[in-house]
Amino acid sequence: MQTALQILQKHWKHDGFRSSQIEIINSVLEGKDTFGLMPTGGGKSICFQVPAMMQDGICLVISPLVALMKDQVQRLQKLDIKAIALTGGIKSDEMITFLDNCEFGNYKFLYLSPERLQSDWILERIKNLPINLIAIDEAHCVSQWGHDFRPAYLKIANLKTQFPKVPFLALTASATERVLEDVIIQLGLEKPAIFQKSFSRKNIAYMVFEVEDKLYRMEQILKKNPQSSIIYVRNRKSCSETALQLQSLGFKATFYHGGLSVKDKEKNMSLWLNEEVQIIVATNAFGMGIDKSNVKTVIHIHLPESIESYYQEAGRAGRDDQKAFSVILTSPSDKIQAQNQFINVLPDKKILNQIYIKLCTYFQIAYGEGINEQFSFNLNHFCQKYGFPTLKTFNAIQFLDRQGILSLSQEYSERITMQFIIESKEVIRYVSLNTQDEPIILTILRTYPGIYETQTAINLSLIAKKSSSDEMMIHSVLEKLKNLDIIDYHKKNNDATIIFNEVREDERTINRISKYLERQNQQKITQFDAILNYINEKKVCKSKLILNYFGEIIETDCGICSYCISKKPKSSDHSLISEKIIGLLKIQDMNSREIQKLTKNTDDAIIFALQNLMENNMILILSNNKYTLKL
Repeated sequence: MQTALQILQKHWKHDGFRSSQIEIINSVLEGKDTFGLMPTGGGKSICFQVPAMMQDGICLVISPLVALMKDQVQRLQKLDIKAIALTGGIKSDEMITFLDNCEFGNYKFLYLSPERLQSDWILERIKNLPINLIAIDEAHCVSQWGHDFRPAYLKIANLKTQFPKVPFLALTASATERVLEDVIIQLGLEKPAIFQKSFSRKNIAYMVFEVEDKLYRMEQILKKNPQSSIIYVRNRKSCSETALQLQSLGFKATFYHGGLSVKDKEKNMSLWLNEEVQIIVATNAFGMGIDKSNVKTVIHIHLPESIESYYQEAGRAGRDDQKAFSVILTSPSDKIQAQNQFINVLPDKKILNQIYIKLCTYFQIAYGEGINEQFSFNLNHFCQKYGFPTLKTFNAIQFLDRQGILSLSQEYSERITMQFIIESKEVIRYVSLNTQDEPIILTILRTYPGIYETQTAINLSLIAKKSSSDEMMIHSVLEKLKNLDIIDYHKKNNDATIIFNEVREDERTINRISKYLERQNQQKITQFDAILNYINEKKVCKSKLILNYFGEIIETDCGICSYCISKKPKSSDHSLISEKIIGLLKIQDMNSREIQKLTKNTDDAIIFALQNLMENNMILILSNNKYTLKL
């Protein structure tokens, strides 16, 4: 049998394991239940992929993140390792085929969401698989105190009775001590070996700067550190706008969010990964499964919703162990905006019930029906039709998704359906007279034999590959055929897809899950308070604050965060700069850029002096982002 290191070198081309990886792998190989608490970028997937490859049988991987499952399956397939993901939207007959492949086709990995375990027939099929390891990714979702609790995760413990000798491996990047203990209990882990890597990232300088001009401050940071960078924003509009602003300043920048097509996501991601652009501006849809080691700077220009999410996003910097920066830029209005975005939009039981009933009405689902039905969904149209607030509605639907009532896919998609509306002999006649269109038309006919009888959804990329053409050419041919009344052709862009996982039961459904809603809302408020404390606390090392949140108590300051730097003596004469600033503010209120130009000091020196003057209650920052003397 090949060793773990040989497997790693053969398939993943790494020379050695990262900290904790080999210890976790050895624990699993010894048949022990194991818990791996590894910060983002720690290489969690290797911890189950390597031991699974060392043994006969298949590894069952349970994860709530569809995009991450697809990404890992694609990566394994590129390595010629057989892997399958049972994600939403797969029909029952396809799932039967996939599970047959797992049972008889020598597959090594089966990925599925926890909601799949609620289907009795899938559970029965899983019992027949030669499972060698059960890996639970994002294991904090098991705990009711975790930041993304999903009741479906509680069903995983049932697998213990079916596979008593198969080790469980629970993995997460962010869990407090309370969550860790709850996960162990809920999964029924038996005397688990716990490998808890420190949350400390000694090479990351955590920075918080209160500024009046975020774009100007970003420009300074990105010029000073011209290496690969990520800027996180809270919405799609800010993504494109911020990228354009940075481009206007001469930076090479692109953007990434859930509303882009798969092709545009891949294109923009490739530009950034291949160093063709310095900056990618992104929502939190970006980052899962991204392993770019040389990210120098991560900047948040909007407040994160929790320490957990901030820590994961900040941790995408400095994976090469070189010094890196994670910066939050704040202004006085951020707290109110974040409160409106995170707290005031939390749905209560009443509106959750209204939204669920209207969703069923919207899709014409009768009471007692709807299970496994799939629909295209445009959130804005739905909200306009029924007068619902958009963010609160989105949060309500996300909650229903986490509870397994429905599945929400936010991936952009272009759905194309067509049907030939003339006789087959007339189609052949057209082909004989238009030979340039022949490869595309014949490929469609061979791939979809029922396309004369009914409207049929077609896969453009598949047709392009089989006909040796490109998707633009296929679009052109289809438009031409439509104009000639040869086909009935429709294309529709969808913001999302919704699959109903249960029959419609209105209040009975909502009453069953409302206790989780109340607990989730309280958890969101607690997490929001924690991020506000992190931002506002000016007398404690930022690294210490993060570590304390996750239960790690350390005595020494990090020495490189914004707090620690503010305490270091500066080469420039700090008192002289402060005097100049006070003199200017006696004349009139000014912003930092005006002060910097008039004093002719460096931007860093000015920011340092302003922060010290504010901490000593000598100046204030106004709502118009100008500084003024405190009376």
